[in-house]
Amino acid sequence: MQTLLLTRLRPYPRSPLSYLVSRRLHGNLSWCPRESHSFHTVQKRHQRRPNLSFVFDIDGVLLRGPDVLPAAKRALAILEGDNPYGIKIPYLLLTNGGGVSEAVRCEKLTKKLGFPISTKQCIQAHTVLKELSHKYADKPVLVLGGKLDAARRVAEDYGFQRAYTTLDVLAWKSSVWPFRQLSPTERDSTKAIDFSRTRISAVFVFHDPRDWGLDVQIVCDILLSGGFIGGPRVHSSGHVGEDVQLVFCNPDLLWRSDFEQPRLGQGAFKESLLSVYKTLTGSIYPYTQFGKPTKATYDFAGQVMNDWLDELYGPGGPRPQIYMIGDNPASDIAGANAAGWNSILVKTGVYDGKQGEGTHGATFEAEDVEEGVLWALEREMGRNTS
Repeated sequence: MQTLLLTRLRPYPRSPLSYLVSRRLHGNLSWCPRESHSFHTVQKRHQRRPNLSFVFDIDGVLLRGPDVLPAAKRALAILEGDNPYGIKIPYLLLTNGGGVSEAVRCEKLTKKLGFPISTKQCIQAHTVLKELSHKYADKPVLVLGGKLDAARRVAEDYGFQRAYTTLDVLAWKSSVWPFRQLSPTERDSTKAIDFSRTRISAVFVFHDPRDWGLDVQIVCDILLSGGFIGGPRVHSSGHVGEDVQLVFCNPDLLWRSDFEQPRLGQGAFKESLLSVYKTLTGSIYPYTQFGKPTKATYDFAGQVMNDWLDELYGPGGPRPQIYMIGDNPASDIAGANAAGWNSILVKTGVYDGKQGEGTHGATFEAEDVEEGVLWALEREMGRNTS
């Protein structure tokens, strides 16, 4: 009876979830529908917008540290057309990681995952800063995070023409932080500038800082003086005239690498910096927060998805249901729910399904990204055929 019902509801002999069972029992099998379709036939079918799309976190969902999770390639193969319905499903990658350009990130992901990832599909924690570059295009700003001058190079790609790093500051005057000496490689990455005559207009934490002591010291110098490193403290609150804007791109306290336990992330650095500043002044310095789960980042991702759909299928048309698949309930799931998206929580990263862990009301819990993709596919396609 069950087989007859499935045949009547769908033009294929098995459901996506039974397909998942077959794949795991017999290996990475390709789905064989009743009809065979040429590439051009399938391509023509793709002109119609599908009724679902996906947004994936990267660390803990597709990767763990440098390694690809086993289910990741199978999940992307499903989206590229290896599914019971023979259709391609659009998807984006939305990560709180960063520290390199989107082009560099996509090149690495393409090699690891085995599928071409376009820069138009990849949103890093700091990608949203492109929208602020016009405001600070010709103003000095400090950028934090990443290796050597990587954050500066990303900022310059975005349009920040006068971006500096804390290594630049240390090269200018080593007594700024006497506990650290620049290596020859680090010194080669710096720009020569007199910071006593340069007012920093904004501080952008692009990626996880590598030297918290150095960075906390220099950022506090900037905030307390109104922008001049080494300048006099303006007054007890540290605010003067036009405040120095402070921007964080990733609120994650923890993230999942290939180490046994989650590691401290940019959110931990933010807590450290703000705590030191409050201890010095008695007040909390105002800041702007981007990254998951903030509304600004999910709104930005929603617009990127719309642009990607318009490029794939032409402008206009219905907007498909978005399914966010993530491993961090507090960022991936909370943000997706607030944005009105469907949310799928996997157990391959920060969240591992242990009793007592909060899920922030995920729409569905899956063992891994492959199971999550197939569940969403069956859910949406089943609605169309029932």
